Parts: sequence; C-alpha cells; structure tokens
Amino acid sequence: MCWKTLLLLLLYYDAQATVAHRWNRAVLFPAAHRPKRSSSVPLNPVLQTSLEEVELLYEILLAELEISSDLKISIKDEEMASLRKASNFHVVCNDVIPKYIPDIRRLSASLSSHPGILKKEDFERTVLTLAYTAYRTALSQGYQKDIWAQALTSLFQALRHDLMRSSGPKVSP
Repeated sequence: MCWKTLLLLLLYYDAQATVAHRWNRAVLFPAAHRPKRSSSVPLNPVLQTSLEEVELLYEILLAELEISSDLKISIKDEEMASLRKASNFHVVCNDVIPKYIPDIRRLSASLSSHPGILKKEDFERTVLTLAYTAYRTALSQGYQKDIWAQALTSLFQALRHDLMRSSGPKVSP
C-alpha cells in the first residue's frame, strides 16, 4: 500500500511540473498571448526568425522612431513602415512590451527570478523594452529620470545575466 501511494504522489508531482512548465511561458509578456478582437495579427508575434529579419529589426531601430503622447510607437520612415515585418514590430512595441514603470519593474523582477535561459521571443521583447526604457530615460527630467534610469539598469542587468548564463559552459547529463 505504501509503494502505491508513493508512486501516485510521484506521478502527481510529475504532472504538476509538466503543466506548470507548459503554462509558464506567458509569465514575462502576458499581452503576447492575449488575442485582440480588433487586430488580425498572429498570437505571440515574433520579429526575428532569420538573420535577414535581425538585420531588418536593426535597421528599424536605427530609423527614426516616434512615440506619441499616448505612448504608441511608430516608424517615421514611410518605406520602412510599409514593410510586412514593420506591422509585427508595431504590434510588439505597442501591444506587447510594457510601457509604464510598474510594469517594467514587474518584468525586471520576473526576469531576475526566471529559471534558465530566456526564449528567443522573450529576449527580443526584453531588448525592445530596454530600448524603450532608454528612450524614456533620455526624455525625462529630474526625479522621473532617476526612476527610468533605475528601470533601465535593472533590465540591463537581467539581460546581461541571461547572456552570461547562455554563454556559460554547457553541462551535459
């Protein structure tokens, strides 16, 4: 009877670990997994799936971006903005990444306690959040600048920590 109970507990624990791991993906950027009725964009959009798309994202970030008073990000270059990948960039920047200090602090706290290496899409979104935070830090003044700078620093440290983990020595079982 005792070994049956032990086996049942072991199976239950394994099932809990599997389910928790499977649903853990929406923790960092929950807006990426929330469908919008007014939008025809895919659920959980990703910008970088190839080297060409990485280069395009770099060009988009180097192009002049504009942040409106309602915190919507747009690409000023009309030719660049008309590209198909630019619409995904628009969705990720305007609907997925956090734009307010409490949300960015929540992301930083989640990143600091995140086990393992970030997924590609989470890393991409964290870098875009870092770029947005740097932009807001540059525009702010006084006490607000200090708050944005703290958020920028914590995001940078979380990304650096993730990069150090991913470039560390691989331990094979």
